[in-house]
Order: sequence, then C-alpha cells, then structure tokens
Amino acid sequence: MDGIQLRPGRPLLAASARPWAGALLAGCVILVALLGVIFAHQAKADWVDHAVDSPIISWLGGHRGLALWLAAPGSLVPASVLSAAIVVSCLLSGRLNGAVLAAAAVPAAVGLDDGLLKPLVHRTYLGEVTYPSGHTTAMFTLASTVTVLLLISPQSARTGVLRVLIPAAACLLGGVVAIALIALRWHYFTDTVAGAAVGVGMVCGLALILDLPAARRWLALASRQRAAPMAGAEAADAVDPARRPS
Repeated sequence: MDGIQLRPGRPLLAASARPWAGALLAGCVILVALLGVIFAHQAKADWVDHAVDSPIISWLGGHRGLALWLAAPGSLVPASVLSAAIVVSCLLSGRLNGAVLAAAAVPAAVGLDDGLLKPLVHRTYLGEVTYPSGHTTAMFTLASTVTVLLLISPQSARTGVLRVLIPAAACLLGGVVAIALIALRWHYFTDTVAGAAVGVGMVCGLALILDLPAARRWLALASRQRAAPMAGAEAADAVDPARRPS
C-alpha cells in the first residue's frame, strides 16, 4: 500500500449527527446497565424472554445445523475477517480515521463483554455466562461501523443505493445471528438486546472520540509521518534514476 496517501479523513460524524450519537451512546449505556441489574446472577428467563424465545426455539430449534450456520458470522474468525475487510477498504480510500474505527471497534466491544460485563452480571443459561451476547455484539458493532462510514459521515456526493443497502444488510445479518443464538439456546433474547446495545454504543463512543480535535491532530501527524519517508524515497528516485525498478 505504498502508493496510498493516507489522510486523517473527513470527520466520522456529521456535525448534526454528533448530538444524536451522544444521546444514542447514553441510551445504550443505560439499557445495558439496567438489564444487567435486573438479570444479575440469574439463571432463568423473564416473561419477555419466554415470549420471544419460545416461538424461535420451536421454529428453528430442531434445525441445529442451520442455526449454527446462521450464527457463524458472529464468531471470532468471520467477525475478524469482516473487520479486516473494512480496515483495508478504508486504507485504500485513504480514510485513516475510518480504518482506526474499524480496527478498534470489535475488539473493544467484545473485550468489554468478556472482560467486564459477563463476569460482573454473571447471568447464566445452561451453566454458561451469557450477558451480553458476544456474537450479537460483534455483528452490531460491524453494522454500526459501516453505517457510520457510509451514511453518517459527511458525504461529498449524494448518497447512493449501495451506501444504504450495505448497512441495512449488515443490520439484517445481525438480527439473523441473534435469532440463531436464541434457537441454539446459547442466549436469551435480552442477552442479544444488550449485545446489540454494546456494539452500537461502542461505535458511537469511538466515533465521537476520533472526531475530537486532539484525535484528529494525532491522525494528521501520523499520516504526515508516513508520507515523509515516501516523499523522501520519491525524491531519491528522481535524483538517481538507477534506483527506479526496471
């Protein structure tokens, strides 16, 4: 990628979207905390979970192979591959801030689940800690990331069909993964709701941080530092044509 000119990139969030992102972040934090308090150290479903989970388990629970296949995108390797694809796309388009967001969002969100929320809440299902759902967190983190990059950031041109279809498809895939997890009896419905909230909130929080003036200055400095050796190499090639590849 030596020929790519990395730039800090336009802000991740349009100015009009930042208050909404802050409000959404606050809402996600409140939802995850509230559900965590309600279900702390429980090993059973409440009436909402019963109402949602029972028909899904009846409908899809007998097709375990299909459910496993539908849940697979939220597991470690597929989610990592999808994150890497978004990072590469951002680098190819010169959007350094987008690449940082895509690289950090899934590890940060899933790490928050596994490192803090699951041990703290310790809600169990068939003996396994389940709150929040890590698979759902990963998928909605990816969906939120592409939504920010394709729809929420300031656009230089009119929004195209693909810019709408890709985030919509990512959100739909996140919903499919959540349904499969319920059918497999890996998670309660409210686990998946909290997982989605963690993913959405994490992307909102990181986007707001990366749009801060200090973060944008740091990204500008990083892009200039990368550009300096490239400019020096190009100058040397101009002075000594023998260094140019044949």
